[in-house]
Amino acid sequence: MTIFGRISMINITAKEARENIGELMDTAQREPVSIEKHRRPVAVLISAAEYEQMKLERLQLKVTHGFDQLDRGEYSNRSVKDILNNAKEIHEKIQASSTS
Repeated sequence: MTIFGRISMINITAKEARENIGELMDTAQREPVSIEKHRRPVAVLISAAEYEQMKLERLQLKVTHGFDQLDRGEYSNRSVKDILNNAKEIHEKIQASSTS
C-alpha cells in the first residue's frame, strides 16, 4: 500500500496552483495535492520521497511477479546475458534518478 492510502489529499484549482506554487510545494511534502482544471483532476503533486517510495513499491511488485512466474515454471526466451544487461540498465536508471 502506498502512502496515498494513509493520507488525505487536498484539492486545488490549476489557477490556485499557479498563484501559490511555493506554498503548494511545501504542502506536497506533508500530503498529496490534487490539481483540478475545469473541476476535473489533471495532476497530483507529491513529495520526491513519496514518489521514490512509489517507484520502489512498483519495482518490488514486478520482482515478486517475476518470482511467481518462475515458481509456476514460466520462463523467457531471452538469454541470461540479455536479462542481466537489462537489469543493469534499470539499476543505472534508478541510481541516476535518486541522485538527481
